[in-house]
Amino acid sequence: MKSSIADKIGIKYPIIQGGMAWIAEHNLASAVSNAGGLGIIAAGNAPAEKVREEIRMAKKLTDKPFGVNIMLLSDNCDEVAKIVCEEGVRVVTTGAGNPQKYMSLWKENDVIVIPVVPSVALAKRMEKYGADAVIVEGCEAGGHIGELTTMVLVPQVVDEVNIPVIAAGGVGDGRAIAAVKMLGADAVQMGTRFLVSKECIVHDNYKQRIISAKDRDTVVTARSTGHPVRALRNNLTRTYSKLEAKGALPEELQHLGMGALSKAVVDGDIHNGSVMAGQIAGIVKKEQTAQEIIDELIKEVKECFKWVK
Repeated sequence: MKSSIADKIGIKYPIIQGGMAWIAEHNLASAVSNAGGLGIIAAGNAPAEKVREEIRMAKKLTDKPFGVNIMLLSDNCDEVAKIVCEEGVRVVTTGAGNPQKYMSLWKENDVIVIPVVPSVALAKRMEKYGADAVIVEGCEAGGHIGELTTMVLVPQVVDEVNIPVIAAGGVGDGRAIAAVKMLGADAVQMGTRFLVSKECIVHDNYKQRIISAKDRDTVVTARSTGHPVRALRNNLTRTYSKLEAKGALPEELQHLGMGALSKAVVDGDIHNGSVMAGQIAGIVKKEQTAQEIIDELIKEVKECFKWVK
């Protein structure tokens, strides 16, 4: 399990927890970090001072490195970019935008910057801007996705950049970790698997829906808007798909999706809320602690590589 980015961050295992909005907060982040991975707090659209509070609460629960995920289209980006420096956060992962304007600030404060990218072109651009690594996310992932699969995207990015590549999307067990390592990935990011960890605050209805999911239970909606989303099938996705098929305007679709994620995460409405999850939901069969998940992953990886001499 040699990993240059894990060594640089100072974590035991090259396993990064996904920055899931409304879900990835201090309890989950600290638990993953304590288990040897890299926990992530999702800033999302939360008020900047709320993000600061989350960081400080995580510090009370772990002395290990953890990170903050910043969605660059959020209104609070400028404030959160400064807060991670003021609070001594070790790692920032970014999505939904270009982190270039913050690079100098973060580098001056020794923050490790790892953008999430869905293509070779964006990976090369992030390397040019000074990113320490890139998270290459395939369309198997839950939430907002690109077009290419992890299997085809990871090796192409590995061949084109000189910084570590972290594979995300479709990684749910040790077999998948071993597979992407063989494709050249230096580490992995996992979201859906940690959704069902005991430390995760997501509503139990959400967890049980993932645990009961089958291989074909996820669906992609919002392709017509240019911002496709993968989630588990329910009333919301069926209604959304019907409206898209009829050529609904973006404003109408946006109204339907407003507040849908919090409805599922907080209220437990798995029928009318957005139950975001990756395609690996079909292999997730039980709730475990973050420590149990990571221990199991490492055991499975070792089993996969027993044949290597």
